Amino acid sequence: MQWPVRLRTSGEERTVDVDDGNTLLDAALGAGLPVARACGGGGLCGRCGLWVLEGGASLSPEAEDEADAKVRNRVPSEWRLSCRARVHGPLEVTATYW
Repeated sequence: MQWPVRLRTSGEERTVDVDDGNTLLDAALGAGLPVARACGGGGLCGRCGLWVLEGGASLSPEAEDEADAKVRNRVPSEWRLSCRARVHGPLEVTATYW
């Protein structure tokens, strides 16, 4: 099953369909958008944080390692690390640098 993920940028909105269980990072890269990730998507640096605008319940629950990385890297609690959050339904996200 695939889910639509809307990625809102400052000047446009892109939608990409991602397979159930793929990450938000996969969705953003599939839409051709850059995602900061100093650790290469390993869930350590916290740079890939995305702000979920709609559909947050469609993401996998936040695991302890993601929560710890967010605290350690001062990522806002309402954001999700795109390398760790898995898509299980439609949603809309943005980033501060798009």
